[in-house]
Amino acid sequence: KPGEQIPTEMELASLFQVGRNSVREAINVLSHFGVVEIRRAEGTFVTDKFSKKMLDPMLYGLILQKDSAKDILELREVFDIGIINVVIDLCTPENIIKIKSAYKNLEASLMRPDANPVNILEHDIAFHSAVSSSINNKLVNEVAGYIDRITIPSRTETMKVLLGVHLQQEFLNLHLRIVEMIEKHEADKVVDVVKDHYQYWRLIGEKQKD
Repeated sequence: KPGEQIPTEMELASLFQVGRNSVREAINVLSHFGVVEIRRAEGTFVTDKFSKKMLDPMLYGLILQKDSAKDILELREVFDIGIINVVIDLCTPENIIKIKSAYKNLEASLMRPDANPVNILEHDIAFHSAVSSSINNKLVNEVAGYIDRITIPSRTETMKVLLGVHLQQEFLNLHLRIVEMIEKHEADKVVDVVKDHYQYWRLIGEKQKD
């Protein structure tokens, strides 16, 4: 169980009838993934708290899959639907102010004469972070951060296309709909608004291929 010490290498080797080197290698892998914690002079313990390292195997596996870009887009879509539904229930007036401020920063970055994809993406990520952090759940924030991290390359290229075909206002309107939906507690609109958001991303993706 979380927090409990596991048997020694010798005990595990005897229990599973394997060599101590195999046991040591398995423990090192579990330690690398954040499942166990090795404490010098004490032993090895099952981790009793969340670690970012636990997400790495799942995410790297997703990245390496065939058609991973499509899968990652669908992951973000499902994740955003869930987050916004919870945000609508838990969001405070202070959270609304932060979300609106993040939207204004995104708007300013998009409308600058010298707008660049990297800067726009930073403000887009900040906007979605302002939304997800309204839940005040560390695990949700960590997963959202990981999803953002693995989508940065493709989203940067998408931002270039967005600027090239002058779709800044359409991009902003999609984010404004999210702000208004949260502020007005319109839970019945979440699925449609998020799906429209990602349908737009898919459209941009098709233009990117062209």
